[in-house]
Formats: sequence, structure tokens, C-alpha cells
Amino acid sequence: FLSTRNCPCKMSQLPPKSPLASPVSEGMNSTVESLDNLSMDSFWLEVENIKQSAEAEQEECSLADVKTQEEGEAEAEWLQDAGLSDLLGDRASGNDNVLLSTLTKTQAAAVQRRLDTYSRSRRRKNKHPVRDVRDIFGVVSSEETAAEKEESSPDPLWHKLRTSNVQRKTQDYSCTVRNPGKEEMFNMDVAYSEQAAVLLKGSFLSESRRLKDGNALTKFKIPKGRLGVTRIGDLSAQDMKKIPTLALIELTALCDVLGFELKRNKAAKLKTTEKRLFGVPLNTLLENDQKLLPNTKVPLLLQALLSCLEKRGLETEGILRVSGSQTRIKSLEQKLERDFYTGLFSWDEVHQNDVSGLLKRFIRELPAPLLTAEYLPAFAAVQNIPDLKQRLQALNLLILILPEPNRNTLKALLEFLSKVVARENNNKMNLWNVSTVMAPNLFMHKGLPNKIPEGKEKQLAEGAADVVRMMIHYQDLLWTVSSFLVAQVRKLNESNSKKYQFCDKRIKNLLRKIHADKDKVEKNQAEPSKIVKVHASLLLKESLEVHLNNATRVADVLRQFQKNLCQNGWNIVNTVNLLKCNNSMECTNLLLYEVGGNIGEHCLDPDTYLLDLYHINPHAEWIIKQNPSYPRMF
Repeated sequence: FLSTRNCPCKMSQLPPKSPLASPVSEGMNSTVESLDNLSMDSFWLEVENIKQSAEAEQEECSLADVKTQEEGEAEAEWLQDAGLSDLLGDRASGNDNVLLSTLTKTQAAAVQRRLDTYSRSRRRKNKHPVRDVRDIFGVVSSEETAAEKEESSPDPLWHKLRTSNVQRKTQDYSCTVRNPGKEEMFNMDVAYSEQAAVLLKGSFLSESRRLKDGNALTKFKIPKGRLGVTRIGDLSAQDMKKIPTLALIELTALCDVLGFELKRNKAAKLKTTEKRLFGVPLNTLLENDQKLLPNTKVPLLLQALLSCLEKRGLETEGILRVSGSQTRIKSLEQKLERDFYTGLFSWDEVHQNDVSGLLKRFIRELPAPLLTAEYLPAFAAVQNIPDLKQRLQALNLLILILPEPNRNTLKALLEFLSKVVARENNNKMNLWNVSTVMAPNLFMHKGLPNKIPEGKEKQLAEGAADVVRMMIHYQDLLWTVSSFLVAQVRKLNESNSKKYQFCDKRIKNLLRKIHADKDKVEKNQAEPSKIVKVHASLLLKESLEVHLNNATRVADVLRQFQKNLCQNGWNIVNTVNLLKCNNSMECTNLLLYEVGGNIGEHCLDPDTYLLDLYHINPHAEWIIKQNPSYPRMF
């Protein structure tokens, strides 16, 4: 691996850059030039520790047999993963796929490109005729009439994509941080790919400058619209299942606009293990843990490791960086395998550096990478995107694509790493130190092949560490579900309920209408007020009648609910859930949910304006519930 070629555990292969991406690399030495003054000693030391650990156990790595895919295979897999499998095969038709009705202009273009390639590959194989892409989208093939598109289209995105190679050669694509130290808006109302397409039309990053200070990271703020901000966990499981497919389409569209090829690995098939903790798939771990503690979302072993380090390791100098004893770590692993679920294992006498070694070992020993075998190359390739905001947009989408167990486990790890960084004055581990130590553990995996170009080791290592640094520093932003994705989920639910039927000849007009609708401001203000009922069946027998106007927010309704509880003596079903020890009401103990209509269940931001929400989803019920993360008093 890199400078130690004999290490059996190697960094996963990065996808080769597309022709469009090459000029970017020539114009800059990628993101990592911003890190020239930052030491990589911790990274290489960690690589050496991993090598010694593997050699001590004489591990033999069974690398995944990655076969070269034939033309069209990758596109077919993509269409399947994007929820568009009904476009494949001899009877392909977009008529019944309601997902198509939610797509933006750039997203539809991304689907069309993959469908074009898939259709051409099928024809070349002389198989049964497949439905032409024009029958699905109602437009001509991008390749056959690209010249016509450039001449006739008033807004030739296709022309921009085809000529971006030339444009990039003359533009400054330096590693950028705009206004370091100052707060910048992070727009989540408009699809990222649409934002990138607009920037591509103008002087993209013309005022950008290089970042010299590795610690001067830009501060981003998500501007709250009238509908507030939605975090991962605010949506129901049913609605969250729709998010990964939408995020995959949007990520692909973003990469298309930026000129990067999104490469994905096939899932590695590794041998099963007889162990119960280390080397066990996350899904299996959670199934076993949920038998003991229902609703467990993060493996109990990882929770125990993090808890032990938080109690006694955050102040330890060099925590995570200083390696524990490999002999003791191996012995502790065996004891945990034997005694963890019996409750007989004691953490009291365990050295903190050994616990941190166990933590990193747990991550490395997962049968598949925590960032998944499929998308690990995409995570690593984020470093090649020159603009910081667009790197974060890509990371946000990748995190939404992750399976729920991986996403929850990654979040628990990143929250712990943030706590380590917060104690930097005592443990001497700043953000870059922590990132360089953890990057090999997240990006090296024995189950994936390694083909690193000569001379690229330093660049790839620094890039991987920078991706980890962004995930730690910007995790609150990255664990947000963009407003445009929530809007697409609503449209999916509406289309499914209406069983909307697509007409081939009307698809182009429909997509244009959908795109135009996104730019419209809700004009339902003709109704200046509305009276609605808010339910709290688990807390009260009565409903709360609320008068809504343009200024009514969720927080106002919860305060009104609290006030009525105190003053009117409502019949409280379970008072102890609402009262603190001093008998005062705590408003943060309560949450307002939007349920039904065009959403499954949605925990609302306190700053959501309810009249605007009512206009978007008039058939929903509003229900007050206790905050599940709030400690109960009984």
C-alpha cells in the first residue's frame, strides 16, 4: 500500500478520471495542495501500524474479483439502483414510473444519458429490440442530434457539457475556500446539479483563491426557508427509503455537470466468520443487538468502545494516534468475543490506547468498508472536485445513499471524533491529526483491490484525510436532507396516490412544467389565516385549536400548547412525561409532527411556518409528541 507495498490491507482503488476531469487535474494538483503545510506523519504511522497488525496475524487477504464490465452493464446497474429498473429489458416503458415525474432538468438529463448508453449496447449485441430512449423521454438521442440541440436550444446544457473540457483549460480551478473564516450560505432549496449548471454558464469560481491555512475552513449556514430544515431522522422510515435513489440520481447529475465520472464498485463477497463481534457485518451485529435492546441503531460493541473512550480517553495525549500493544489488543478482542454479551467484561482496567486500537480494529475488520464497497471510490474521489461547497454537496448525497446501519454507525464515530478534536488543548489531537489517523482505517480495506498510479500515493493519502476532515467538521450540514429532496419525496407520494399515468408524447412538457414549478413561490396567501386542529392523543384527550397566519411557527404552537396545559387544566393523560422535577413545563420536550397527506411522518423544524406547510400539504394531520431523545421522568 502506497509507500509500503507489501501491506496486505490496501487503500481501495480510486476510479480513473474521465476525460473531462483530466484538465482539472492539470490545472491544479487537486484538493491536496491546500494541505502542503500539514504533516502526514500520523497517516503513514497508522499505515505502518495496520501493516504490522496484519502481519502479526498472518492474514491472507482475499481480494474481490472485480471483473471488467461490458458496455451497458454499469448503466443497467445504475438504472436498477436508481429505482428505474422498469426502463430495462424488451418491454421497457417509462409510462408507469412516477419517479420520472419528480426529476429536475439536470436529473432527467443524467437518466437519459445512461438510458442512451444502455440502449446502444443492447442494439450492438443484436438482441431483441429495446425501446428507444425517445419513446421514454419524448426527446431525441443526445448523441445523434447533439449538434441540433446546440443550435436550437436557448439554454444548451448539452453544449456546455460537451465544451466544458475546453472551458476548464482556461479557468482557475484552484482548491478554493471562499471567504475563509466567514459564514457562507449553503443552499439546499435548489438541486445541487441545477446550481452547478448555473455556475457553469457564468464565470465559475472566477474569484476563487487557494487555501493556505489548513485550519481556516469556511463556515457554512443552511438558510432556513419557510418550511424549515429537515435532518436525517426527521422523516419516517418509509419516506427515507425513497431518499437514496433520489440522492443517487442527483449525485450522478452533479458529477455529469462537473465533468466527473461516478464510478462504483461491485459489492465484495467475503467469507463468513464464526466470530460474534469483530469481522461481522453491521446488519448481523444489529440483528443480534436488537434481540437484547430493541431499536438499537448503532452496534452495542461500538457504543461501549466509544463510551469508554469518552469517559477516560478524551484527555489522553495522542489518543487514537499512539498505538496500544498489539498483543493486549488481540487478547482484549478474544475476551470481548467470549464475555461481551454475558456482561462479564470489565472496561475498568483497560488501557485507553488499547481501547482506541480496538475501535480502529473494529472498523477495519468489518467485512465490507463502513463507507460501503460500492461507494468507497466515490467518497475518495470527492477530493477531485475543486470547489469546497460542491465537495460538501457530493458528500451530503453520498451519506444519504449509505445504508441506514452504515450511516448511523458513521455518525456515532464522527460525533466521537468531534469530541476528541474539542479537547485538542489536552490531548494534542487537532482536526487534521484525527483525520490523518482515521483515514487509513476508513479507506483501506483488505477486501478491495488496489491499483494506485505511481507517484500518486501522497496525493491520494492527503485527499482521503481531507475527506475525513470534512466529514468530521461539517457533519451537522452533511446529515441534513435537502429541501429539494423532501419536495421530490412529496411529489413521489402524491404521484403514487394518484397513480399518475405518463404519456410518452407529453413527457417533455411535463418535465418542463415540473422544472418551472420549482421556481414558483407559493401564492396561496389569498387565504391570510386558517384554523386547524393539533392532536396530542398520547398526552391529551382534547385537540388544540390553532389559528394560523403568515407568522405562525411550530415553536409558537408548542408554546401555546404548553400555556393551555398550565392555565386551562386540560385532562392530561401522562403528566409525568411533560413535567420536570421543579413542576415547570419544558417546551423542548415536545415535537410537532406532520403526518399523512403527501408525507409519511415528518418531525418539523421549530422555525417552520405552518400556514406555508398547510398550503403544501393540506390533508396532513399535526400531532404533538414527546421528544424521543428527551430523558423520561419515570
